[in-house]
Amino acid sequence: MTVTLFVTILTIGAMVSGLLTEAIKKAYTNSKKDYSANVIALINAVVVGGGGTAVTYMLLNVPWEVNNIICMALMVVCVWIGSMVGYDKIIQLIKQIAESKGVSDGEKRD
Repeated sequence: MTVTLFVTILTIGAMVSGLLTEAIKKAYTNSKKDYSANVIALINAVVVGGGGTAVTYMLLNVPWEVNNIICMALMVVCVWIGSMVGYDKIIQLIKQIAESKGVSDGEKRD
């Protein structure tokens, strides 16, 4: 996979995944259900980033080699981060990870 192709898929994937994430969040809000925006963004990134890259491989006859499959996995991560645009989303993710490990703001780390 070339850098140009990677950046093109990333740009389109992050845009589509971000819009889809916002639409799903709006649907959850309208139905008054609790949700985790980061989990929604991750699921969308797997579908949009991984699926979009797979479709692109098929349409462009890109061989299914180890390097291209690694690029597909990296695309999922990049689209996930790209769809969580904004400093507040990254901070929210870091806080959720810290909370899941039992580390609170008041605890000291050695």
